[in-house]
Amino acid sequence: HVQLAESGGGSVQAGGTLRLSCTGSQAMRCGYMAWIRQAPGKEREGVARIGYNSGTAIYSDSVKGRFVISRDKPKDILYLQINNAESEDTAMYYCAATRGCDLLPNDVRPSDFYYWGQGTQVTVLP
Repeated sequence: HVQLAESGGGSVQAGGTLRLSCTGSQAMRCGYMAWIRQAPGKEREGVARIGYNSGTAIYSDSVKGRFVISRDKPKDILYLQINNAESEDTAMYYCAATRGCDLLPNDVRPSDFYYWGQGTQVTVLP
């Protein structure tokens, strides 16, 4: 049973760093995990995705070069390292996971994900 829970959100100064964590993926055997965010009044945006077994990561253009997604396999923890934070990064961040093992196209699409955490708020201060 996949039950995801995020932690690590908070306030960060513009230009600063923050690391988000996600636990609860022990029941997974394949598929993908991702970080998806939603700012007030905006649609959900997939920002990073990682293959559960391959470790291959992809990023949205808005965060490429600043965010790093990674997974600690022995501990089954998913991370999102936010570097050089920008005001546009202010959002609720969700950890998500696929249900199946199908290969996905090279795009972080929120609709691909079945399991979701409750979210953790990130606020970037000027």
